[in-house]
Amino acid sequence: MTYAIMGAMPEEVAQICSRLSDVTKETYAGVEYFTGSLTGKQVVVCCAGMGKANAASTAQVLITRYGAGAIIFSGVAGNLSSKIGIGDMVVGRMVLYHDADMDMLDQSAPFLDEYPGDPVLVQTAMDACAACGVKAIAGRIATGDRFVGDTATKNAIAAACHPDCVEMEGAAVSQIAARNGVPCVILRAMSDNADETGYETLVVKQFSIDDFVHTATEVVLRLIETLN
Repeated sequence: MTYAIMGAMPEEVAQICSRLSDVTKETYAGVEYFTGSLTGKQVVVCCAGMGKANAASTAQVLITRYGAGAIIFSGVAGNLSSKIGIGDMVVGRMVLYHDADMDMLDQSAPFLDEYPGDPVLVQTAMDACAACGVKAIAGRIATGDRFVGDTATKNAIAAACHPDCVEMEGAAVSQIAARNGVPCVILRAMSDNADETGYETLVVKQFSIDDFVHTATEVVLRLIETLN
């Protein structure tokens, strides 16, 4: 079994790559893929780039070229839930688009308008969060090709699809995984509240997300370690 670990930004996978042993690197279609061993498991790790197109194309490469038998996407997101706060995590029990006409998209494989996380991976991820002392919920993750950094947009998304957090890649990865019959789970550490404060902190001031990525990385390591 080869486990694929994806992120959207270099920071989201750098800490994982630093833990790999017996590493080989290949650049394919503009993306660097690092294969090696992590906690005794064969993995391939990559930074897909931001947005749905980058996420979807990279997920297909991981499956077709690298034989990924399961995909774990790890990164940060904007919080929309009162159940958790900054630094806590959402494990994708269900992942969906907030900016797509699903009446059209669900007419082709995998014929779904929402994408469930693999139950085994979701539960293992929740167990990993607990073992790492990270507060987490198994919730709904909404994906769209826009950084959400204003209250009006945040409220509109919340009213339309009631997610626990919002990001830019998860549903695209989940759609491609489902189309190929590959188990998948999306993990998101809350870096902001998807409002003006988050935009000011993450975009204008270019605040480091290293602390949030560290949380996600420790959870991924524990998850990989405990998988059979």
